[in-house]
Amino acid sequence: MQAERIDPARGVQHGPMVGALQLRLGCGEPLRASLSGRNLAPPQGTAGPARRLSAPWRPPAAAGAVPPPRATATHRTADATAASARQCPATPMTDATELRGQLRHHEPLAKHTTWRVGGPARRLYRPADRADLIAFLCTLPPEEPLLWLGLGSNLLVADSGWPGTVIETQGCLTAMDTLAPGHLRFEAGVSCAKAARFAARQGLVGIEFLAGIPGTIGGALAMNAGAWGGETWPHVAVVRTIDRAGTVRERTATDFEIGYRHVAGPAGEWFLEAELTLDAGDTAAAQARIKALLERRAATQPTGLPSCGSVFRNPPGDHAARLIEACGLKGRRLGGAEVSPKHANFIINTGTATASDIARLIDLVQAEVERRHGVRLIPEVRRVGEFA
Repeated sequence: MQAERIDPARGVQHGPMVGALQLRLGCGEPLRASLSGRNLAPPQGTAGPARRLSAPWRPPAAAGAVPPPRATATHRTADATAASARQCPATPMTDATELRGQLRHHEPLAKHTTWRVGGPARRLYRPADRADLIAFLCTLPPEEPLLWLGLGSNLLVADSGWPGTVIETQGCLTAMDTLAPGHLRFEAGVSCAKAARFAARQGLVGIEFLAGIPGTIGGALAMNAGAWGGETWPHVAVVRTIDRAGTVRERTATDFEIGYRHVAGPAGEWFLEAELTLDAGDTAAAQARIKALLERRAATQPTGLPSCGSVFRNPPGDHAARLIEACGLKGRRLGGAEVSPKHANFIINTGTATASDIARLIDLVQAEVERRHGVRLIPEVRRVGEFA
């Protein structure tokens, strides 16, 4: 089978996900790329200059498609983003239209995931801003497998890699600002930790839990990320999404099915940004809570080792870590993958793990817990690419 095994984030999704706008910090020098012509790929694992993109490629059916929308789903184009909320032009773009982001060919995704595993992507693009993202999307044939990547946590990329294009938002698409008292906007490439600290500095409370989540706002939206009793979507006022034609839509929670570590929504859209509504509070108290949560995380989780975060959702009324530990699986190894001796719901890369090692260990843990306890653990991890 081609493509991916997706668990909770199959609704509007991004691998952890997409952002849009603002700072280009960490992006490096932008590369120039023409939007038409033949692909002159640089050597494997190198970055351009971002040469002319290839003529339409016809891979197998696209991976990463989200579930079909519910019949009641509605949408509206956001006036605030009207300048960017446009579809690709009916006439082909010319060489005069240039991309400003970074384009890499045959890029090893092990360099871009927190597990430090994964084969190469056929192409990886890091957009310069929202307009550049839209322009790049307009170069892609509709059948191109498309994967959105934030910090690369909760993502297991096959050793064979990704057969299409990866759009990476980390370090480039990271705007965050205050729209009104108690009302913040975060683009989907903003890290969860930065979002939590930004809110605290504004004297707003409710999302301190995000400080301990190793992902982006886009990923948090895609799976309703949570920790220590908090969840993402109760704070969401509105989101904006983008589709493959570059159309930006404004949506609310009523357009999605939202549950515990689960979000499903309109097919073929990815999160672009979110507006959150938070309660007023005390900055010092919020910062103290963030510090306490991070200290607790460091004391109980293998934070210094390559992992994806929690591997399995907690089953109702129980904890995945307790069930795994009760099976005697702490420290269990397959190849270079190990069930963390510190926290049983973490699988770590001891230095030589492959994606296949990790996948096999996940399956072993799942089967053993079900055999011993009669509980089928549901992974939080998204598998992308071809697994045996």
